[in-house]
Amino acid sequence: MIDGELIGKDEALLLLDVDIDELSKAANEIRAHFCGNNFDICTIINGKSGKCTEDCKYCAQSSFYDTAVESYELLSKKELLKQAIYNDKKGVLRYSIVASGRALNHQEIERVCESVQEIGKKSNIKVCASPGLLSESEFSVLKASGVTRIHNNLETSKNNFPNICTTHSFEDKITAIKAAQNAGLDVCSGGIMGLGESYEDRIDMALSIRDLNVNSIPVNMLNPIPNTPYENMSLLSTNEMRRIIAIYRFLNQKASIRLAGGRGLLEDKGRSCFLGGANGAISGDMLTTDGITIDDDMKMIDDLGYIVSLHE
Repeated sequence: MIDGELIGKDEALLLLDVDIDELSKAANEIRAHFCGNNFDICTIINGKSGKCTEDCKYCAQSSFYDTAVESYELLSKKELLKQAIYNDKKGVLRYSIVASGRALNHQEIERVCESVQEIGKKSNIKVCASPGLLSESEFSVLKASGVTRIHNNLETSKNNFPNICTTHSFEDKITAIKAAQNAGLDVCSGGIMGLGESYEDRIDMALSIRDLNVNSIPVNMLNPIPNTPYENMSLLSTNEMRRIIAIYRFLNQKASIRLAGGRGLLEDKGRSCFLGGANGAISGDMLTTDGITIDDDMKMIDDLGYIVSLHE
């Protein structure tokens, strides 16, 4: 691995039988070799909430499920700017505007662009966006406004995807990711662990991400939401998350592997994963669930010997 060789699915499956401490140590060595001690920290804002037309079984914002999530239209430019400046002053590197729904409409895209332009004038933070399944021309408009990265999770493997969502497909996700890349945008894409998927599914998703040349991979752990189909799913253990992170590092040597939603449910808040291959995090609150504060994360990053730095 250190010499740059890539492993495939069969070799990755062998890592399931390796002692977890040994595996995590090796993954950390791979991370240090290819990425150094750079740690990429970002935050997200729930820019448009609820009433989503998609039926993703894990999501509190889907209109298919009766959850207690707050619903509102796209936040104002003033509010998006305020939160961007706050995160910039805290030392956060990236700030992502996330919108519920299948895709932003033309008017909403224009409003996001206006907000991004204002953020670019008044802060130094990198702006990302999660606008849904847009076309290449629509992504180009966002890029022209100053958006640097698009977030679009694959969520799970191609094989498992129909089990978690029926209103759009895995192929729709791939098409949107390639459209964003063709528009000249960087892409952040990962998934959620604990949706009932197998380790083979997890590995298949990691390989799909590698095939797409994605260099930022958020790894979420399911936080079961009451009144969604997955409300009674069991939480993954810390050691299971450690193994997932380590295998993802073996499969994606140079990527920023980013602990995301659900991290606060882990006993150690993800510290062992950051010593076992992960080198990035989404800080602060998630879309509809609590997260870990930026101040606490900054202290942890320093304690672990990392340096807050963009990982391109």
